Amino acid sequence: MSFLFKSSPRPKLTPSELAKAIKESFLALDTCTFAKALEEVQKNILSMRQMLSGDGEVEPNEDHISQLAVEICKGDVLALFIHKLPTLSWEARKDLMHCWSSLLVQNCCVEYIENNLELVDFLVICYNNKEIALSCGSMLRECIKHPTLAKCILESNSFELFFKYVELPNFDIASDALATFKDLLTKHETVVSEFLISHYDQFFELYEKLLTSPNYVTRRQSLKILSDFLLESQNLQTMKRYILEVRFLNIMMTLLKVHDFSSYFYNSSFTRLLYIS
Repeated sequence: MSFLFKSSPRPKLTPSELAKAIKESFLALDTCTFAKALEEVQKNILSMRQMLSGDGEVEPNEDHISQLAVEICKGDVLALFIHKLPTLSWEARKDLMHCWSSLLVQNCCVEYIENNLELVDFLVICYNNKEIALSCGSMLRECIKHPTLAKCILESNSFELFFKYVELPNFDIASDALATFKDLLTKHETVVSEFLISHYDQFFELYEKLLTSPNYVTRRQSLKILSDFLLESQNLQTMKRYILEVRFLNIMMTLLKVHDFSSYFYNSSFTRLLYIS
């Protein structure tokens, strides 16, 4: 007879109701009933994930997904997702990451972030918070899939922080920051080409520090990324300008003298840079 005491399943909410419930539960995290609010947040995030991706038995409804995305933007819930990230449990953050990638498929969510770029800056700065750094990195890479957002990040003041983050002592965070840094410089050729032309001196002065870093991994990975974006056809003029500058050519030649790096040069397309010079 124990089945008589089982709690009834949570009623299905409409997209509008779910967006409202999510917002209210996130706002309640600032109240004295934090523990109860956090439990409600986790339930609502799970409900959102099921609406966005299905529950394994029922496929997601595209109309519901669109409606939910619109309501989330109207209620500034995307901003709450980011600002309340440090207060969430690991499990809640994991579900939220899944929802974030699904929501950013919707144009309204991308446009919302474009109009609230301080949210992107917040995500970049949160690489300093080891508890949520990897979650923020994942959210940033979802943003970078969109050319407009990638351009905004490249041109923001916070972009320079990546030159610091890739050398953080925490290997996992540094590796994640490097993955985000690479996506920024390789995902969208036109965006990157325009950025390199307009920020040439500032960018390569910072990049020089990576290529001459005392950290072997930093030098090797930054060299690989450099070859990836400079050898794109749209960066031909930037590549020629770069390799014809004596100080940068000297760095390449210095790296060439190192045994491990010489094998990299000879076995990669990066030799084209030296050939042009």
